[in-house]
Amino acid sequence: MKKIYSILMTAGFVCVSCGSRMSTTKQSSDITALNYIAEIIIPQGFIFEGEEVGGLSAIDYANGSWYVLSDDRKSPRYYSLGLNYNTNGFENPKILGVAALKSKNNLPFKSGLADPESLRVSGANELYWSSEGNISTGIHPFIYRASRDGTYIAEIKLPNRYLAGQDAKNGPRNNGVFEALSLDYNSNNLWVTTELPLVQDGEIPTSKSATSPVRIANINVAKNTFESEYVYMLDKVARPGKMEVNGITEILSYSKNRLLILERSYASGHSDGGNNVKIYKVDISGATDVSKINNLSNTDFTPVEKTLLFDFNTIRAQLPSGRVDNIEGMTFGPLLENGKKSLVVISDNNFNNFGEQVTQLILFEVE
Repeated sequence: MKKIYSILMTAGFVCVSCGSRMSTTKQSSDITALNYIAEIIIPQGFIFEGEEVGGLSAIDYANGSWYVLSDDRKSPRYYSLGLNYNTNGFENPKILGVAALKSKNNLPFKSGLADPESLRVSGANELYWSSEGNISTGIHPFIYRASRDGTYIAEIKLPNRYLAGQDAKNGPRNNGVFEALSLDYNSNNLWVTTELPLVQDGEIPTSKSATSPVRIANINVAKNTFESEYVYMLDKVARPGKMEVNGITEILSYSKNRLLILERSYASGHSDGGNNVKIYKVDISGATDVSKINNLSNTDFTPVEKTLLFDFNTIRAQLPSGRVDNIEGMTFGPLLENGKKSLVVISDNNFNNFGEQVTQLILFEVE
């Protein structure tokens, strides 16, 4: 990680708390609720080391430090972030440094060859980050292991069904591959999921219907293999629009066989931005392992059990930005002063290439 210098990002920041809920209840291995605490907005156009801080599609907290990933295809990079908060809300964040993510030859990526979407930091302070590639032009998605300064170390071997360049009836969909990545809650293994179904597995969700299975895969890092895969069924797009999409944007392991899934629906033509975001609890213990099945469309299987944990529509009116934006990142943070876990999500503003958007951080208390 190239340590640069600290900048207190004060101008234009908005931080509003809706209050906290104090409790002496003991923590359980399960999660029962999320309590909204606060939102803070990173101002549009903030420049650090000559580049705009935007497109923040992932956030992670590890070993006492914060990290955010920019999905800038021209200059893939991640930032070290100074982020403090309590049950009353956020302090102003600081950008502490930036590091370019390197290609296999440890040179900067040529524009368009990587589309960073998720990042996790291991206990050994190494990075795992995923790219969706560019399926329409034959660029493969990938999952890299890297050092803190972005230097390439290794690549996770992908099953062929996730690679680009297949026929029209097979393979991943463009801009719908490895959007979500998590370290296992108590091991060095990884969880990864595609944003959208593979072509042979099912259809893209619409506001009218969804027969849309996506694969959640467990990766044995030591063996460099995808060991098991389970099916998660996507919801329909929440609202109709000329452009409609719904998919998984982040995954978070928190207990044995249990995950949090961030599901983001978007429909164009709505004054509030058109995003509907939900967090689901997922239990894989009763699901079918489909790792040996290449085509799910004509196959019997039991999907994972999903239970709605939080619907962002319930706090839409409380958010100082007045909107639920393109939320793509999610991580547990440090314990709050009441002893409960914290959870933080972040939105990707797409560098405002598709209309007015914001980069928002939202803080929750975990019950």
